[in-house]
Amino acid sequence: MGTLFLVATPIGNLEDITLRALRVLGEASCIAAEDTRQTRKLLDRYQVRVPLISYHEHNKRARLAEVLARLDHGSVALVSDAGTPGLSDPGYELVCAALEAGHTVQAVPGPSAPIAALVASGLPTDAFVFIGYLPRRSADRRASLQALIEERRTALAFEVPHRLEAALSDVEAVLGAGRRLAVARELTKVHEEMIRGTVADARAHFSTHPARGEITLVIGGASEAAAWDEPRVRAALAEQMELGTAPSAAAQRVAQASGWARRVVYRLAMEKR
Repeated sequence: MGTLFLVATPIGNLEDITLRALRVLGEASCIAAEDTRQTRKLLDRYQVRVPLISYHEHNKRARLAEVLARLDHGSVALVSDAGTPGLSDPGYELVCAALEAGHTVQAVPGPSAPIAALVASGLPTDAFVFIGYLPRRSADRRASLQALIEERRTALAFEVPHRLEAALSDVEAVLGAGRRLAVARELTKVHEEMIRGTVADARAHFSTHPARGEITLVIGGASEAAAWDEPRVRAALAEQMELGTAPSAAAQRVAQASGWARRVVYRLAMEKR
């Protein structure tokens, strides 16, 4: 019975490969790769000569039996395009099937974009939640972000460049312009960038600097906003509205100051009215 190795590979800089990962890749009977062309660049760099087969989102069911058959005669290394396989990449079904068939499954740890972004973000690292890729549609994205309104843990999410501005707009609408945020772009690569601040800061930056490359969002938890409990928010709204500020403008000001989502504050303002 062979072992299925889940081998973490570099997320950009090819030097970020462990000695153990190179040994396991070199000793495997075959390597199941999400993109064989991408993996071949890494193998050529380190002169690893092992047969490659593709294993990706669109062929994973058809390939499952073949990989299990190979495990009957030797070890198989599973790799994704970059980082740790199984995190927002194909692999979960294969791990479950291998375990059910009685094979050993071992992780060979290494690079991980969410963890790298988290530890460099300046946001709390003692507890966090990974939510994978944000949904493509704005309505679905906002529904997903609703779960973070009272979430105290730091949240990690992937996003693609052409949706980043829209995603940040939705984060602001749901979580507030003052929620702390870090946007990690092209980690470990030549053009690595980390934008730290608030959601409003990130929106301002990317409105004039279009994003490119791989992106990880690190969203601060609700701990800071929690200092503004509902009575304090209501009191701030009352103060604004007594000055003659319109409900919409009052909600905007209090949302920015408190870190609460503007729509939530606006609803309280309309109740006050």
